[in-house]
Amino acid sequence: MDGFEVSCDAGRLDVGLVHRFLSQESAWARGIPRELVERAMANSLCFGGYLDGNQVAFARVITDRATFANMVDVFVLPALRGRGYSKRLMESVLAHPDLQGLRRFTLATGDAHGLYAQFGFTPPSRPATLMERYYPDVYQRC
Repeated sequence: MDGFEVSCDAGRLDVGLVHRFLSQESAWARGIPRELVERAMANSLCFGGYLDGNQVAFARVITDRATFANMVDVFVLPALRGRGYSKRLMESVLAHPDLQGLRRFTLATGDAHGLYAQFGFTPPSRPATLMERYYPDVYQRC
């Protein structure tokens, strides 16, 4: 193949890379402190995407591993986009044994609807039932 692999081994994750991307390049977590990234990763099911042993992609799933999951912090480094790595990352996430038979699997995206639709994600069937507390600039106040 092309040397790309996905792993859930927490020991392989490059926390510095994940933090740099989220805090400096992402549209959703700019300014997030490293300590929060570390805590979030420690309490989630994390997937690293690796090219020739170097981490180039990431996805984090917040889940009870029984009924619910929410996928967040998904990225492929910009220089490596368009090569199918996001699809392979998604395939690995959705194939994970702890994420089978869930009643609800959610995510939020601003620009990747087409990718997620390929994997069965749709707009909420009952959006009037969903509510949120959203503080988009919370990391700017840390």
